[in-house]
This record gives sequence, C-alpha cells and structure tokens, in this order.
Amino acid sequence: MSAFESTPEKSHSRSAALFEEAKRYIPGGVNSPVRAFRGVGGNPLFFQGGEGAWLTDEDNNRYIDYVGAWGPLILGHRHPAVIEALQTQLMQGLGYGASTEAEVTIAKTICKLVPSIERVRLVTSGTEATMSAIRVARGFTRRDKIVKFEGCYHGHVDGLLVKAGSGALTLGEPDSLGVPKAYTDLTYVLPSNDADALVAFFEKHGNEIACVIVEPIAGNMNLVPPLPGYLETMRDVCTQYGAVLIFDEVMTGFRVALGGAQSHYKVTPDMTTLGKVIGGGLPVGAFGGRREIMEMVAPMGAVYQAGTLAGSPLAVAAGMAMLTAIQAPGFYESLNARTGTLMNGLEERARAAGIPFTTHSVGGMFGCFFSKEEKVNTFEQVMACNVEQFKKYFHLMLNRGVYLAPSAFEAGFVGAAHGDREIGLTLDAAEQAFNTLERS
Repeated sequence: MSAFESTPEKSHSRSAALFEEAKRYIPGGVNSPVRAFRGVGGNPLFFQGGEGAWLTDEDNNRYIDYVGAWGPLILGHRHPAVIEALQTQLMQGLGYGASTEAEVTIAKTICKLVPSIERVRLVTSGTEATMSAIRVARGFTRRDKIVKFEGCYHGHVDGLLVKAGSGALTLGEPDSLGVPKAYTDLTYVLPSNDADALVAFFEKHGNEIACVIVEPIAGNMNLVPPLPGYLETMRDVCTQYGAVLIFDEVMTGFRVALGGAQSHYKVTPDMTTLGKVIGGGLPVGAFGGRREIMEMVAPMGAVYQAGTLAGSPLAVAAGMAMLTAIQAPGFYESLNARTGTLMNGLEERARAAGIPFTTHSVGGMFGCFFSKEEKVNTFEQVMACNVEQFKKYFHLMLNRGVYLAPSAFEAGFVGAAHGDREIGLTLDAAEQAFNTLERS
C-alpha cells in the first residue's frame, strides 16, 4: 500500500445514526439540500461544535473548516467579540418586535462601508433580501421583466428558480416543481461573463427590463470572478435603458473586501443585497440602495415589505461585532495573503502529481476546479469540470481532517482563524490526496 493511501478511515457512526433518525422526521434528513452530501456521495456529517478554524463532528473527529457556515464566519467559530456581544444582548432580551438603537447603528455602519447603499432595510435571510429587492426594482421602474445569469443563485425565490439556459433570448423554465411557469416567464437567463450577449439582449429588450440581478463574483457555480469589462458593461446598459442594477452580495459582501465586490471592482450598483457576515453567523439579510429607490418601500412608498423578526437584536449584536472586527487595519490584506498561499499551494501540489487543476480566489473566497483549462471563467467551463474526481478528492480530504463544501459547485471560504498551521496541514493533506488520485 502506498504511503499516500495509508490514512485510517475516520469513524462516522454517530453521524450515520443521526442521519437515519433525521430521515424519519425531516425531508431527506436535512434542512438544506446541500447538506445531504448528494453531490459527493456518502452520508452527511453532523457537527457538535467549532472553535477558530476547526469543527468537531458527533464522532469527535476534528476538521479544518473551509465552509465557515457558508461564508459568515469570517472571524472563525466562537470568536470572543461575537460571543461577548451575544451574551450581553441575551441578558437584555431575545427580541421585542419593535425598533432598537442597535438597528440604527448597524444600518449606519452598512451605509458607511458600502457607499452605494443610502438606505437599507434589514430582513431575515438572503432569499428574502433578493426577493424584496426585485419587488422594489419592479415598483420603481413600473416594469415586470428581469434578467439573471447562468450559474448565479439568488435564493429559492419562485421567479429566480430558473434553469441556466444557453440561449440569450430564451425565457427560463421553472427549475423546481411547485413553481408556476408564469412566474419564470418574466425571467430572462443570459450567459455568464458574456458582455456581448448582454449588449445584444438589451438592444432588443432593454426598455422592458425592470432590473438585472447578478452575483458580481459567482459563488454558486463554484467561484467564478467577472471577466474584465463585464460588470462595467452591465452598469452601462442598465443606465442606458433605465433598468435597476442589483448586486447580490449576500455571499461577497464584506467577504472579498470591506465594501464588497463593488468596491473591489469599482462598479456601483443601484441596489445591493447582503447577508452572511452582517449577521455574524445568525440568520439575517438586508437590501438597500439609492435613496429614491428605497423610498418606494413601505411605510414611505407603495412597495410592501415586512418582517416580524427583522432586525433581530441577537443577529444585529453579532453582526456589529463582526463588522467592527473586520475594519481593523490590514485585516483584508492578511486574509488575501492567506487565501493566496492556500490556492498557490494547492495548484503546485496538483501540478506535481499530474492532476489537471486550477483555482480562483478573491479576498476570503476561493474556487477549485478539476479542469484542464488554465482558468475556468464560464458556466459551460464549470459544467465541463471533472466532478467525479472532485468527489474522490472531497472524501480523501475529509478523511485527512479537511472539511470542504460537499459540492463541486460551491465556493470555499478562508477566515482570519486560518493560520499557518491550518494552511500547512491542508496542503499536506492535499498533497496526499492528489497523489492518491493519480494512482486511482
């Protein structure tokens, strides 16, 4: 047996038993589909705790965590400042169903850090944020049709659950049972990272479009940054035809830069949706934008939006602790350096093992692709990657104590808690995994 293949299998018996029990009460045994490990095979893990960059499962196995609760834990698990903020708020109350000073503080902070947001409304999830932003854009423009892009996910909103079609002018078909086709008839799906297709579409339909919604850095077909000029073209055509440009920064907001992807690429949207980091790990979302657009929202305007638990004192407390910490001098420079070290190391080890492999990274987000392409820049290239090889790699890394997203189509996350030790251990595990793949 090769030294690279000698790692003992971890026991996951407790997780397996919990999964069997969960399936008796929860559809598919999980409360969100990606947790089911359908994309990689095997049974999902059940976790009992986290500390810093590490997670511990129900069988007491420890893992270096590159999921980070799907993005919000940019400081790591159980960061002292976040825990202290939550403990303080717990002593004051869980919630009031009424306004608090903390809501004003976090709204003011968001508007300061993301200057394109002049007014912001807190909600309880990213899905609610995107749904609400589109409703406001439709109310503002008095138009109904919207544009999204292949490979971009904006939550389980009926009108956005549309298959990624290849034709620039093809109306989408529902991507889920239970979604009436009439809802998606108002949604156009354009090719990702294709500025020419975008211009051609708007030349024919621009005056009918209420809004364009996009992940400025796609994080739901793995991580795919925008090609040069793509976001700039999007901004230009939206301005020309009076459509509202919405940046879905639920994932990228405060993850890739202090002002989000829009500050990184210096492209200003009309509206922005946020989540993840602004809740510090608790359920939260927000949508905001130009004052004249946001004044369409009730009670000022006629676009209705409401939420009983919006502005949860606990979520706001955790979010403010997170937003305060990430403003420390050098925070993002250090985060970028850590992520770059990890990606460069993975590419070097894959290359040494003869494995076709490439990466992308922006700020604390990264994507890994088993592909012969030098860089993966389009939805078609993502879909052409070797998913079977990723599945093997996922389990090899898991068995070596590295927890990656259980899907070839999800971004990964590096946080401030990932130090030299964690990155070194990850690269050692990857070297073994790549060499095992070579022999498989």
